[in-house]
Amino acid sequence: QVHFEESGGDSVQSGGSLRLSCALSGNIADIYIMGWYRQAPGKQRELVADITAHDYVDYADFVKGRFTISRDKAENTVSLQMNSLKPEDTAVYYCTARGRYIPPDYGYWGQGTQVTVSS
Repeated sequence: QVHFEESGGDSVQSGGSLRLSCALSGNIADIYIMGWYRQAPGKQRELVADITAHDYVDYADFVKGRFTISRDKAENTVSLQMNSLKPEDTAVYYCTARGRYIPPDYGYWGQGTQVTVSS
């Protein structure tokens, strides 16, 4: 199966920055899309950003201009640079990976890393 190593979650002040990283290992031959979702208390999980094997990116509206996703194909890693963080960004952030044309719910999920932004 696919294994995830997620890191970078922390507690920061509003306006601060964090960089999340995720390294994949195991059976990853079919992986086409990697990215990040998040889930805040009392809310559904939602897309933050993802990136394909051809470097197409997709960002949620609420992070455009603040977050940047990047991928190192040789190392099978994906990172999320988060700037200008807001309290509403507080959530568990999950690294995700899936094959092409596979819906997110049928992909692979990491354990998650906590991001807390205080005012």
